Amino acid sequence: MVKTLRRILALACLAAASGAHAQGESLQVLHWWKSASERKAVDLIAARLQEENIGWSDSMIPNGSGVGAGIVLRSRILAKDAPEVAQVNGIVIRDWARLNLLLDLDAVAAAGKWDRLLQPTAAAVIQSDGHVYAAPIGIHRINMLFYNRKLFARVNLPVPETWADFERAAAKLRQAGIVPLAQSSEPWQVTTLFETLVLSEGVRFYRELFERRDAAAYADARLASALKRLRGLKKWMANPVAERPWDETVRDLSDGTAAMMVMGDWAKGELQARGMVLDEGFGCSAVPGTANYHLYNVDTLSMIATRDPHRPAQEKLAALILSPAIQADYNQIKGSIPVLRNPNLAKMDGCARASYKLFASGPEAQVPSLVHRMATEEIVRDAMVSEVHRFFLDDNVTVADAQRRLGTIARTFTKNR
Repeated sequence: MVKTLRRILALACLAAASGAHAQGESLQVLHWWKSASERKAVDLIAARLQEENIGWSDSMIPNGSGVGAGIVLRSRILAKDAPEVAQVNGIVIRDWARLNLLLDLDAVAAAGKWDRLLQPTAAAVIQSDGHVYAAPIGIHRINMLFYNRKLFARVNLPVPETWADFERAAAKLRQAGIVPLAQSSEPWQVTTLFETLVLSEGVRFYRELFERRDAAAYADARLASALKRLRGLKKWMANPVAERPWDETVRDLSDGTAAMMVMGDWAKGELQARGMVLDEGFGCSAVPGTANYHLYNVDTLSMIATRDPHRPAQEKLAALILSPAIQADYNQIKGSIPVLRNPNLAKMDGCARASYKLFASGPEAQVPSLVHRMATEEIVRDAMVSEVHRFFLDDNVTVADAQRRLGTIARTFTKNR
């Protein structure tokens, strides 16, 4: 932890130094997109922005879930050296907006008719108290099961649709000397797997647990079932389960070291960046028991309230992000789907079209991610991620103890809402 904090503070200093040199029509953008596919997607936006005679000054803080970037952003705002643009996702947008730290984009949204252009859920994510405070870039589906088609063909396996199917497939893969499930022990990656397991216990239960934080749900047998399955899945992972960045875990799947992976559809973008072809080298499916639901995350960029002369450039970037061309090209690279009501379906592969159609079917299919800040406040999210991670690492922590501690977190912060 000390090493991590030192690294983050060092990165904050570097970001501040680079920000000091940003002059004229140039926007410094703080984000956490680091992998090969993410860099390619970022470079696309930067190149299109340059066509508008505005520079993109990159300030990337590596961390798959954005914890490090959040720390750096807070540090720089306190030091009065905030970047002009920052990746701020989910409920955090509301929190920053209420502190008057974000520029409202009402004029841009009105001019671009965002109310008619955007998927309603994407439009709601970027608003606080009736104002627009972010430009949404793409929608990710979290509850995805990716699998190596060549390994499945070698063992003659169907794609698992139930957890019983998964267990049978994993046993056959293990017998063939193949690691069934690629997984990192990084906290957010463990909890991403866990939230999909909770969703497989039922969407109503998921909402009670993470959206409404109903105290009774934390004593429910379905939470015990999800926790037991999380621990039970460890036997199908590499031993030990190393803590690695998500794109390194994706490499296990692309190299054929592991056969399956549960991860958001940004993994699809990375597999493609590694030269794998959808439906040839790899396939995508829903996590068992979750096929009817879209566990989502919306990536967004907010314009930080810094110096007034930057507002025109910030507004141009916000408008550019919602252009149909950027939406189609960026999301094709990133693995996500556009935030638009009527995107270019011809630019989507089969996995993306299925994701889009499910998300567009309406709110009953849409489920906000806990880990990716869609379902609850960041302080609650962080506490729950920490507790799930502790349970995953330490087999001496009982299921009952984990339920009790998660319930305590829910009750504590419900009282403070």
